[in-house]
Amino acid sequence: MALAENHLLALLPRRDRVSLLAACETVQLDLGEVLCEPGEPTRHVYFPCDCFISLVSAIRGEPGLEVGMVGREGMLGAQLALGVSAIPLHAVVQGAGMVRRIAARRFRRELAGSKALQLTLNRYVYVLMAQLAISAACTRFHNVEPRLARWLLMTQDRAHSDSFHLTHEFLAHMLGVRRVGITGAASDLQRQDLIRYRRGDIIVLDRAGLEAAACSCYAADRRAYDATIR
Repeated sequence: MALAENHLLALLPRRDRVSLLAACETVQLDLGEVLCEPGEPTRHVYFPCDCFISLVSAIRGEPGLEVGMVGREGMLGAQLALGVSAIPLHAVVQGAGMVRRIAARRFRRELAGSKALQLTLNRYVYVLMAQLAISAACTRFHNVEPRLARWLLMTQDRAHSDSFHLTHEFLAHMLGVRRVGITGAASDLQRQDLIRYRRGDIIVLDRAGLEAAACSCYAADRRAYDATIR
């Protein structure tokens, strides 16, 4: 089966895309693999093909909270377009799979020589800003159940599958709530026949119903991306 291509790479003009791909290596990322830590220099830029990455904000002494997610639609390391080496977030592989990876130093050279790549990254940085802002408001104002529905939709979009494995403990960690809150919200979604959830295995049964149950932040995320990345 041919490797699914990253959407940002696919948008580049052929000459720019070929040049960038020639500088990339294709590697497998494993579940739970840590790709960067806050404040550390960026060593590699990642363009996911069929994996996805959680962006987690952590405060000392507190568990982390997921504030963003990167899959085939995006990339990790976009801050290099701003001339900033370090990222202020913890990045961990949430869904294993393949990526195009390029060394940060080589990526800077490609960026300097490609106006199309510069424009694409500038737009994607805006999308990330929007995602972070939406996530902050969502955490503050929305209840657990619609937030969980939104998060499952985001995961499904990036997993490209109706089924995936997520434990209550992991979901509670990502959403910044107690585990009992996840148990109750998942049970409600299951009673509505929107999902099936057993021992961490989740199957989305009714995509349209899950979208209706999600908070408005899911649609806002999609609008920000569709209006900006083209």
